[in-house]
Amino acid sequence: MLTEQPFFPREKLVKQQQYFQKLGQHTHLKGRYDVITSVAIPLALAGSSLFMIGRGIYNMSHGIGKKE
Repeated sequence: MLTEQPFFPREKLVKQQQYFQKLGQHTHLKGRYDVITSVAIPLALAGSSLFMIGRGIYNMSHGIGKKE
């Protein structure tokens, strides 16, 4: 009976595990593109929502965009 071959060689997996264990950063920032998904995207969403809230408050205080 044949066994299925692994996706990656065991040596490569061990090498990657050792690399990630030696890093001093937080666990969610260890990958190459993890900073984009865990920092940049939430900051962009927060910034755009604050901008839209500020614009809405400005429009309400000046009476802009009211339906008649």
